[in-house]
Amino acid sequence: MLDKTYDAASVEPKIALRWEQEHAFRAGAGAEHGAEPYTIVIPPPNVTGSLHMGHALNNTLQDILVRFERMRGKNVLWQPGMDHAGIATQMVVERKLAERQIRRRDMSREEFIDRIWEWKDESGGIIVNQLKRLGASCDWSRERFTMDEGLSKAVVEVFVTLYKQGLIYKDKRLVNWDPKLLTAISDLEVEQLEVNGNLWHFRYPVEGLAFDPENPTTYITVATTRPETMLGDTCVAVHPDDERYRHLVGRNLVLPLVGRRIPVIADEYSDPEKGTGAVKITPAHDFNDFEVGKRHKARAINILTVEAKIALKDNEDFLDGLSLELMNEEIWDRLDGLDRFEARKFIVELMEAGGYLAKVEPHRHMVPHGDRGGVPIEPFLTDQWYVDAATLAKPAIASVREGRTSFVPKNWEKTYFEWMENIQPWCVSRQLWWGHQIPAWYGPDGHVFVEKTEKQALEAAVEYYLALDGPWKAWVEEKLENFQPGDILTRDEDVLDTWFSSALWPFSTLGWPDATEELKIHYPTSVLVTGFDIIFFWVARMMMMGLHFMEEEPFHTVYVHALVRDKNGAKMSKSKGNVIDPLELIDEYGADALRFTLTIMAAQGRDVKLDPARIAGYRNFGTKLWNATRFAEMNGAAIDPAFRPDEAKLTVNRWILTELTRASAAMTRGIETYRFNEAAGAAYAFVWNLVCDWYLELLKPVFMGEDEAAKAESRACVAHVLEEIYKLLHPMMPFMTEELWARTAPAGSERQDMLALTRWPQPEFADDAAAAEINWLVDLVSGIRSVRSEMNVPAAAQAPLAMVGADAETRERLGRHAPAIIRLARVTEIALATEAPKGSAQIVVGEATACIPLGDLIDLDAEAARIGKEIVKTEGEIGRIDKKLSNEKFVANAPDEIVDAEREKRAEFVAVLDRLRVALQRVTGQT
Repeated sequence: MLDKTYDAASVEPKIALRWEQEHAFRAGAGAEHGAEPYTIVIPPPNVTGSLHMGHALNNTLQDILVRFERMRGKNVLWQPGMDHAGIATQMVVERKLAERQIRRRDMSREEFIDRIWEWKDESGGIIVNQLKRLGASCDWSRERFTMDEGLSKAVVEVFVTLYKQGLIYKDKRLVNWDPKLLTAISDLEVEQLEVNGNLWHFRYPVEGLAFDPENPTTYITVATTRPETMLGDTCVAVHPDDERYRHLVGRNLVLPLVGRRIPVIADEYSDPEKGTGAVKITPAHDFNDFEVGKRHKARAINILTVEAKIALKDNEDFLDGLSLELMNEEIWDRLDGLDRFEARKFIVELMEAGGYLAKVEPHRHMVPHGDRGGVPIEPFLTDQWYVDAATLAKPAIASVREGRTSFVPKNWEKTYFEWMENIQPWCVSRQLWWGHQIPAWYGPDGHVFVEKTEKQALEAAVEYYLALDGPWKAWVEEKLENFQPGDILTRDEDVLDTWFSSALWPFSTLGWPDATEELKIHYPTSVLVTGFDIIFFWVARMMMMGLHFMEEEPFHTVYVHALVRDKNGAKMSKSKGNVIDPLELIDEYGADALRFTLTIMAAQGRDVKLDPARIAGYRNFGTKLWNATRFAEMNGAAIDPAFRPDEAKLTVNRWILTELTRASAAMTRGIETYRFNEAAGAAYAFVWNLVCDWYLELLKPVFMGEDEAAKAESRACVAHVLEEIYKLLHPMMPFMTEELWARTAPAGSERQDMLALTRWPQPEFADDAAAAEINWLVDLVSGIRSVRSEMNVPAAAQAPLAMVGADAETRERLGRHAPAIIRLARVTEIALATEAPKGSAQIVVGEATACIPLGDLIDLDAEAARIGKEIVKTEGEIGRIDKKLSNEKFVANAPDEIVDAEREKRAEFVAVLDRLRVALQRVTGQT
């Protein structure tokens, strides 16, 4: 006999251990030889990470898919692994070292990397164990890490190949530079924060004219939020059609403080309607300015160090071409080495003192910050390695355009195309120590050699230098006589962007570049489940790399799930204090309750608003199933291998078997089409509403009766239905269903197989007539119960039921089910009538109308008055919300989650109002 209550805390670890011992999730487990492969690669969580709600949703949906397909007999591989997460991991380890007063730069690169590996081995697998607690059925024996030897081999192969194909190159361009972490970072690692600042308007004198602050013809006014960058200005742009400046195009201005002559250029980037219409151009410190500078062949002068300090005196770019008579070394001495924000204050003071400051305006604007360093990033001109993403993007665009890979929901394809069709060169180098070191070596003259190994690079270098005439040939020959490693070549110190290695994930994890059996079977993978925020940074790059190196898309479907927000619709963040820890929810409610809640709320294109109270509610759903199984056991139900659904005689059993077929089809369809909420909704409606609330209730008289044949059939039928439920619910609620499966073996035997490896239900039984009859009974009783509830009829009060307009079939049903109707609807008797009795509530059921006289049960006038007051109150609430939502300022300024909450409240009040109006009609008899 089952325990009285289900204890998730004790059951889940036991089940997880059994899955592991039985190797239930190994690739191909439960599949027949030659079975169709089904493969998902896990979006590799950072080695620094721990389970958050986004992970919980993402991995629950993946697990539903792989458990579902495993039960359908496919050769399933859910490939797990971790990402080395270059910046994040290096930061963690640096912080730990700093606690012991150790700086990274105080140790060798090798020593530091050894420390990171130690930390990774010690605590980097935390999230793996947390995913196991969630129930993730990955093939954990195949766990991969992006810094593993095999994956590193793939990274080198790809880099060298792309370089030799001309698709990787080195260039001096602007990057997002984090002056705290001292590295380039990707767009993904930049967050825009709105800050209060100023807009400084500066006067730039026209060359050859005596500068007079009072005479606008002697200068052009430009505005900037970053005065410190003016030191690197190399031109001023005006619109070609701006009559105010046309006479100045081609002439020079004199850059204040610096003395550099900078031309006035005509470019459509300048907006005549914005500010003065003149824009200072600093190509080395602004992405837009960089493009303008390229169009006009303007110089790009970097005036900052990697730590975002002013660099002037030893800055060859800055000093080149300056007029000595305009130099102000005293000012430069004070500026040189200043932090950028200190320099900003000093430059504004100097500009004001010289008459160059026209005005200052308060200005609230967006400033890019590094999401890990936490400081404003700098557009920084530096030499970096780039991938020709535009060339690689073309086949990836065509793949989605032509339908070989599709997005679900489909609207995300537009986002994909917008980014891919405007893709920029991908900066793949990072100034870190942790990561895949770029396989590039430099000769003494700066010539680069990109090879898979240092030995191959040296061989290429020797061949190259020996082929040269002159001193380099002799130099190499001399070095070769007493060769020492590092004499000829110096390796590039940079590492690759973390996204570079994760872009290879669908095939590098399967053993590529070696021709492994796993690669042959499981590439391409089947579906990718991911969040929308990494469509650009991961999905698109996997598409590009997969098509280029495997000549086939890495997956046929990309399912994009939404965000998990708090119950009010706000994005979770530590600063808001609204972060929900999934592990705490698992501790309190169990993994199954959390998983089912996330599943039933995972509607396509709609964010999940997670309220812990909902999880408590869906835990009750599990409790309901557990109690239903206990009830069946207590009434002698047990699996009968001889039971055949098509041989069932009782209408109630044939009904539930038909509904089982319908529920199974709905759940299968929901999972196949990635409508997880519909699959979960179908399960909930069948299990709770039909099986627990109605089927078991309708069986009580059978179990208490004298008909042994009916009892035996019903016991076998309910056991069969519950067994099928365990299978249907297993992908969503794996722990409880596995436990119930093991505990409900056929009498006198034990389960030899695990539920995780059994076959997915495919019931075909259908008796539409039986289903229609029992569903009619359910609708009739439900309608009567609803009326009693709406009318506040006391629970103990009973009244007769009059059926008006009943045809022959309904009369037969009333006769057959009279005992159930009287018992379940709490009516005293059932009579046929030609018209509705006075003062009765009426419910339309099919062609007939069920009438319940209320006059003797409640005070109709008092009830009508009560309902009327409730209607007025509800209409007032709707009016209050309508007034708020019609306020444009409220809608524009209030957080989205507050506006959405008001709209949801309105919808709830409208639903209440509809019910109240129906109730009033029933009391008054008016329509």
